[in-house]
Amino acid sequence: MIYVKDKGRLCNNILQFGHAYAWAREHGLNAISMRFSYKYKGFRICHTKGHNLWSYLWAKYASALKIIPTVDYDSPLLSPGSLASRERKLLRHARTGVVLSGWWVRHYELFLKYRSEITGLFSFDETDNDVPPLPSAAEGSVWLGVHIRRGDYARWNGGRYFYTDRQYLEIINRFVELMAQRDVQVNVAVFTNDPEIDLQYYSAETDVRTGELLFPCGSAESDLRALSQCDYIIGPPSTYSLVAAMYRDQPLYFITDPDKKFTLNDFSDFEHLFRYNY
Repeated sequence: MIYVKDKGRLCNNILQFGHAYAWAREHGLNAISMRFSYKYKGFRICHTKGHNLWSYLWAKYASALKIIPTVDYDSPLLSPGSLASRERKLLRHARTGVVLSGWWVRHYELFLKYRSEITGLFSFDETDNDVPPLPSAAEGSVWLGVHIRRGDYARWNGGRYFYTDRQYLEIINRFVELMAQRDVQVNVAVFTNDPEIDLQYYSAETDVRTGELLFPCGSAESDLRALSQCDYIIGPPSTYSLVAAMYRDQPLYFITDPDKKFTLNDFSDFEHLFRYNY
């Protein structure tokens, strides 16, 4: 058994486990996510065999006491030889138990090969959400999901992707204008980790041609579920938006220049952004 360990945020955990699962699957091995054995409960994987508190505790303390070994993927600069050595160690110990730790495990081709299985594992538990699903878009309209990332983004990459409300609003209104040229109405759902966001500002200043304007304000899991139901997704570079697009391959636009006059051609699919932006 390969116990997959990580300390990152929700969608980092999903992608990291996806890589590890795909590698294990390709080699006829089983993998358990330690994070989804105790911390998160809103996904199908949490109810699959081996995903429980006891598995988490066993792997945590067995590795700490060196009863089972740990294989670390702790750097993006691991040489091909180092990677091959780590894979041999995983194969050698997988039958008796080994912990795979670290963010930098990468198996892009295998992830895409088993993408449907990974997406299925992380399908949402319909009984464990604090936000109802988005209403179906009426004919001639779409849902735009806007991910406003604050918090740690004030520091990450020197605050490069920490945008103002005015910048987000201009991006929303530009998208509304682009869709209006196609006679398509836009409903907007705003998702954020900023508890102090000025919701009244968005309500007052969003283009009047917008249909519904929602602020789900749920947990990370339930907001991800709602964001994944949108037809288009916009946000700064983030694994949260990327994973949301993974489920249905919705067009996703990563905001790298908030002043750019983007077009619909600037949206990309999950596979492209997965390969080249993460």
